[in-house]
Amino acid sequence: MRLSKRERQKKLKLALEAEPFLTDEEMARRYGVSIQTIRLDRMELGIPELRGRMKHMAERNFDHVRSLYPEEVIGQVTELKLDQSGVSKLEIREEHVFARNRIARGHHLFAQANSLAVAVVDAELVLTATASIRFVRPVRLGEICVAKAHVTHVTPRRTQVDVRTFVEDETVFQGIFDVYRSKEDQ
Repeated sequence: MRLSKRERQKKLKLALEAEPFLTDEEMARRYGVSIQTIRLDRMELGIPELRGRMKHMAERNFDHVRSLYPEEVIGQVTELKLDQSGVSKLEIREEHVFARNRIARGHHLFAQANSLAVAVVDAELVLTATASIRFVRPVRLGEICVAKAHVTHVTPRRTQVDVRTFVEDETVFQGIFDVYRSKEDQ
């Protein structure tokens, strides 16, 4: 059963407040309408496109990365609270997948998680000491990987960071990163 325009727009607004990184394509599937209909609904409601929503979230929830230059972080950091937590987003594109089966190469998922684990540490020099990782399921072309990092343990020289990567609500990657932090930053 199709929703009325007013009902759909109300649900759309609530969904984007709860999940600001939903794409137009995901919302179109969710509500059984065209992508163009979703774009028109967003425009009428004054809701920016995904890139604008991401920028707004980043400005609100962003400490500045100290350990890496922004271009060294794999994926787009959308939230960062140094020595606490962080979130990054990576859309899987042609350059990330095997040509034969359109599945993402694992080192891209690892790189996203590893760079987020390093970025979340409040120090100038941060290096990965060890990593215990698990690939839970293959990620395909066009899927959006959202990595969430949480600092779980801090000592004067080391920080342990738990990173989980999701596609929608499904875990696709897990890692525990033990990272070295320079003593000068203490």
